[in-house]
Amino acid sequence: MRELVILSYSSIATPSHNHHHHNHNPIKPFKPNTTAKLSPSKPPQPQPQPPPPPLSTLNSPSPLLSSRHTLHLTYYANLASKLAEQGKLQDFAMIAETVIVSGADASQFVSALSVELVAKGISVGLREGKVRSVIEVLRKVEQLGVAPLKLFDGSTMELLGNEFYRIVQCGKVEEVVGFMEILAGFRFSIKELLKSSDIIRACVDKRNPKLAIRYACILPYGHILFSTIIHEFGKKGDLVSALTAYEASKQHLTGPNMYVYRTIIDVCGLCGDFMKSRYIYEDLLKQKITPNIYVFNSLMNVNAHDLSYILHVHKNMRNLGVMEDMASYNILLKACCLAGRVDLAQDIYMEVQHLESRGVLKLDVFTYSTIVKVFADAKLWQMALHIKEDMLSAGVAPNTIAWSSLIRACANAGLVERAIQLFDEMLLAGCEPNTQCCNILLDACVETCQFDRAFRLFQSWMGGRVLETIGECNINLNAEHGVKNCSTSVPTGISTSRHLNYPRKFPFTPTTATYNILMKACGTDYYRAKALMNEMKVVGLSPNHISWSILIDVCGGSGNVEDAIRIFRYMLGAGIQPDVIAYTTAIKVCVESENLKLAFSLFEEMKNYQIRPNMVTYNTLLRARSRYGSLDEVQQCLSVYQDMRRAGYKPNDYYLEELIEEWCEGVIQDNNQNKEEFSSCNKSYLGRPQSLLLEKIAMHLQKSNSESLTIDLKGLSKVEARIVVLAVLRMFKENYHTHGHSVKDDILITLGVSKAVTDPATHNFEVKSAIIKLLQDELGLEVLLAGPRNALNKKKNSESLLESDLSFEQLTQRKSLLTELEISTRRPDVVQRLKVTRKSLQYWLQRRLGAIRR
Repeated sequence: MRELVILSYSSIATPSHNHHHHNHNPIKPFKPNTTAKLSPSKPPQPQPQPPPPPLSTLNSPSPLLSSRHTLHLTYYANLASKLAEQGKLQDFAMIAETVIVSGADASQFVSALSVELVAKGISVGLREGKVRSVIEVLRKVEQLGVAPLKLFDGSTMELLGNEFYRIVQCGKVEEVVGFMEILAGFRFSIKELLKSSDIIRACVDKRNPKLAIRYACILPYGHILFSTIIHEFGKKGDLVSALTAYEASKQHLTGPNMYVYRTIIDVCGLCGDFMKSRYIYEDLLKQKITPNIYVFNSLMNVNAHDLSYILHVHKNMRNLGVMEDMASYNILLKACCLAGRVDLAQDIYMEVQHLESRGVLKLDVFTYSTIVKVFADAKLWQMALHIKEDMLSAGVAPNTIAWSSLIRACANAGLVERAIQLFDEMLLAGCEPNTQCCNILLDACVETCQFDRAFRLFQSWMGGRVLETIGECNINLNAEHGVKNCSTSVPTGISTSRHLNYPRKFPFTPTTATYNILMKACGTDYYRAKALMNEMKVVGLSPNHISWSILIDVCGGSGNVEDAIRIFRYMLGAGIQPDVIAYTTAIKVCVESENLKLAFSLFEEMKNYQIRPNMVTYNTLLRARSRYGSLDEVQQCLSVYQDMRRAGYKPNDYYLEELIEEWCEGVIQDNNQNKEEFSSCNKSYLGRPQSLLLEKIAMHLQKSNSESLTIDLKGLSKVEARIVVLAVLRMFKENYHTHGHSVKDDILITLGVSKAVTDPATHNFEVKSAIIKLLQDELGLEVLLAGPRNALNKKKNSESLLESDLSFEQLTQRKSLLTELEISTRRPDVVQRLKVTRKSLQYWLQRRLGAIRR
């Protein structure tokens, strides 16, 4: 059949006619293949039809030729229609293309074309999956001047949509978008072919925002679709793709779209990049675009953790003439709750009440619930109950969140009876508590050491469903450990004759958190806690990190440290990687059992596994010792202290400073000498936000004997300076006694920067006197005044050179004279230094060693 329809200028000769006189060879008659069946219902013609004239002559002005050519175009139109009907769409396209390129009058071809047969052929092609061929046919038909939509009815359109869906499911979404772009040019209704969500979801799965943008641009409601694209990428955590779609929306949309702005800001919150939301907001203001209330609310909600920024945005909102709605005030209250600003929350609540009295706003249950939570977190239970009365007076029924916050307010204050009373009121009001609410009540009992009550509450909520299971688990556990007549035969401690009766039963489904709370209620009863963990597995729950950590703590609390560490190691076998809570619990067990070597080993292990210690971890290690016995112990704790500082935590330095001071004072044999003057009980320097003393000690103790022996006392008080000097001397002493390291050079002590005319009664003079007294009188070391050094690195003049040669008394007298002459402002700053001779240090170390041996 292909041989019949290939027509071109090179293959079609001009036929011989009587009124034309050319010397061309006559063309052979065109004989179609009589064996080819165009239609199974029509037998072949008994005689071949005469060939049509070449298409190059179909535009002849002769009326006779026009008539004959029309007949032949009709022939080709019928032939093309038959081919299309049989699903031979490529052959149909070839004939149509030949008519187009020949320059013939396509309207005659089109008028003879059977649209019904072509549409039928398109349906056949779609059923066979020939979408590309169908698109090519539509392209040729459109070039002929026929609207492609005329070839489609409802069923054909449905077939096309189904085929597109199949291609998308195969992962070829880009191919479908390309087809849709072509069909959009044919005025097809793209939105009816396939659900927009299917295309966008496929683009999001492929992380291809540009393809999603292409699709949005071919739809009439692209302004809505852009927001959907941004949101879908945001749900996947792909902020980069969401921002790509946002930037594209600004180029394709005709004007500001607040819905798009609000969506991209919400997505910044979903992806945790609140700073990007601020940049978007600032960009809107630069473009003189005033956000609406919904954009402002989204911005404040995303940045709710930063109260100062929220108040700044709220002020800008008012300046721009955008009035708050109830959601705005709810977000402000939420920010106050997160910041712990009860006072500001009260002011906002009073403002909202005033607006409600004027009929401007109407407080909703979310407002009341948020303000209740503010008071609950601050343990102001009475004020929280007062808000409850306001709710009831306003005709607003508390929801589950409000009731839970009220119960938490009393629970945080240790008022278990009041919390249980509120729980009963909640049930009477017809509000069904969720598991979180029940867990709050159980935790309140555990925190107040009412363990038996917690178990009885749990049993009353579960009915009799769990008692048999618990007993069975316990029997197996007792058999496993060979326990007879154990007091934990009913691990929950429930008396079957003592059930709490509630006014209305409610469905209660315990969670892992529920069992974790009950495990804490086991105290030091390891078998009871283990039975609860087994019960979790029976009811289909999986123990988490907290469950294992509690079990480790319970086991360690019973004195069984070996088994506690074994449980810690068993976590990996259970498929749970120990986290910071598990490590901290194991470290705590080791510290309580005075196995400090293992505790510090676990600390190093968790850091090797890239698990960041928390505040509890650091404090547990820093308070592990009540005294220091060696240099290694001091260096170890100081290393933990510095690591804690670098991690951003602010420890209380008082405890560590006391222990280090006690260790340092051990250098002096007679601890009673001058003890009162430097007693720890009367130090004004303790409790600084950042302890310069500990940093100085850590810096000096990290040096080895081969390094420059310089002690820096700048910025320290006389008590602090004493401790630093003693710490270095203690280090020398232990290194000498343990490793035989001797002192190889003099020790230089830098006292601080001062004017050459400083009064002897000033701060630096006090430090100098205290250190000289310590070294000479208490330790018997030889101390000399080292020459001053220009602190500003200026050229020394003759006067400063002269000072370096004066004795201590002469230097003091000269400074007083210069002060009287008031020329201190013209003198350079100098660094005052003391020198402890190597010879005296070596003798002191040998003497100390001899005293120890004796």
